[in-house]
Amino acid sequence: MKNLSKIGTAVLTFFAVLVVMDGFFVVNETEQVVITQFGNPVGEAITEPGLNFKIPFIQTANYFEKRYLEWDGDRNQVPTKDKKFIFVDTYARWQITDPLQYFQRLGDERGAQSRLDDILDGETRNAIAAHDLVELIRSTNREPISEGIIADIVNDSLETIQTGRDVIQEQIQELANQRAADLGIAVLDFRFKRINYVEEVRRTVYDRMISERNRIADKFRSEGQGESSRINGEKERELLRIQSEAFREAETIRGKADAEAAAIYNSAYNRSSSARELYDFVKSMEAYASTIDKETSLIISTDSEFYKYLNSIDQ
Repeated sequence: MKNLSKIGTAVLTFFAVLVVMDGFFVVNETEQVVITQFGNPVGEAITEPGLNFKIPFIQTANYFEKRYLEWDGDRNQVPTKDKKFIFVDTYARWQITDPLQYFQRLGDERGAQSRLDDILDGETRNAIAAHDLVELIRSTNREPISEGIIADIVNDSLETIQTGRDVIQEQIQELANQRAADLGIAVLDFRFKRINYVEEVRRTVYDRMISERNRIADKFRSEGQGESSRINGEKERELLRIQSEAFREAETIRGKADAEAAAIYNSAYNRSSSARELYDFVKSMEAYASTIDKETSLIISTDSEFYKYLNSIDQ
């Protein structure tokens, strides 16, 4: 009897441990739980952390994430409104907002990801097909800071947008949430991760960029040549002005020197007859040196002042 009692106690203890282990469960801060009984939800979802109880072996605790979850879209080729084919890569962040509805409609995260593929990829295609390429690339209407000819060229190349990339992303997110309203999930953020041109469009865009940059370079080159001509003209004018002023100053100095020399000559000439004769002689010799050479023939009269010292030489 004692052995049977011990066995019974052990069995009861074992089943009690099983009941406790399977009946109590813990919900963490990052989790939320839906209790199911034979596959069907029972009661409301448990969203607060703590210790909870369920019927052992009959009810099951289904755990779901409370944190933000990641959705990474496939890279798809999509045509824009202006008939340009681009590759679009997108991503989003979503969250389970109603665990019970989420469990009933989607079941698990794999089902949710598949449903989001349909919703977000579809809305992305619709949005891209409804807008031009420039609306998907840019978010604002940019204006060059500088002014002038180059700024005018850049202004001409910047098309004006009406919607912009940021607004399109918000529209896709809003429409996706409308379609996912009965799924127990919410799209918290949606972004274009990357937009690439297909090869044909890429070549066209590169050719346009090269043409535009060449046009700007030509304008810069033309302005540089004009500025160079202006600087050279100013240099020539300044050089002529400096030369003119230098010549005028030189002539002024030379005139003053000649006047001073003449004054000295006159002073010396007026002092004595011998000095005058010496002055006349020196001046005559200078005149002979600058006038007569081996190839020169002179015809002068005997009473000429120029003949005076030549005649004295002969005598």
